[in-house]
Amino acid sequence: MIVGMPKTSARLLAMLSLLQARRDWPGALLADRLEISPRTVRRDVDRLRELGYPIATIKGPDGGYRLGAGTELPPLLFDDEQAVALTVALQVAAGSGGGIGDAAGRALNTVRQVMPTRLRHRIDTVRVTSVARPAPEVDGAVLVEVSTAVRRQEVLRFDYGEGVRRAEPHHVVTRYGRWYLVAWDLDKDDWRTFRIDRMTPRTPTGPRFTPRAVPGGDVAAFVTARFQGSDTGWQCRGEVILDKPAARVAEFAGDAIVEALGPDRCRMLVGSWSWPAMAATLGRFEAEIEVVGPPELRDAFAQLAHRFARTAGVIVGR
Repeated sequence: MIVGMPKTSARLLAMLSLLQARRDWPGALLADRLEISPRTVRRDVDRLRELGYPIATIKGPDGGYRLGAGTELPPLLFDDEQAVALTVALQVAAGSGGGIGDAAGRALNTVRQVMPTRLRHRIDTVRVTSVARPAPEVDGAVLVEVSTAVRRQEVLRFDYGEGVRRAEPHHVVTRYGRWYLVAWDLDKDDWRTFRIDRMTPRTPTGPRFTPRAVPGGDVAAFVTARFQGSDTGWQCRGEVILDKPAARVAEFAGDAIVEALGPDRCRMLVGSWSWPAMAATLGRFEAEIEVVGPPELRDAFAQLAHRFARTAGVIVGR
């Protein structure tokens, strides 16, 4: 890794960026883009090769260069801003609880160790602490295997729960520290989100497929909607009307859906792991509550009313 680069190293970084941007680069065009001579291009290409970058020479009237895939990781070139961004990303990854925390922590220590003193002092002032609830660990090998199937567009077979599922994998996403696979379930003939920490992929993968369009075209919006009252989200889902402005409720509604019914009234679609927990959560809004449904939520309010009354030493019914 090279940071705080002098002029030559900065030029090498610029050349690498161009070589990564397109497959083939004519030598004359590369020299023009970098504002250097063809002779300097050849010399810089040789420097990158000495550092371990597999740059092939293209034969032809104009000649040119192509960046190929190598067998080893060569030294990495980062400018100051990239180095700081990398350390912040590694801090977040180290606290994500996604099965890569230890590796991210080791990488962060390695990056910091080779930084110039001035940059080390700069990044030491940046401290990112994750306050997300602990998430189940994900096997790094499983994460790579699932991601590979997504990239290759190959049908994935995996153990999930008590059965074997077949799906067309489309995206790997994270939400609140958990890793999910967004996929078209071939057996259910519908879109599903699968917890990757609960998946055990089977080999070999299935045939290649033509990707379908995710509903709405936005993966983030699709996943968010799935957890707002779908069968892959909360076990309990209810609907209430609150005598409170929608804007005030939305500030503390989490992933619930809030719809304004007037200046001081709103509808709320909310999910929870149990009905009493949902009732208790709604009670914190300090507003009159009308339960639209289901009956289980109304019963939960009655249950909590009796429990709180006993706690307060009040005899219910008098």
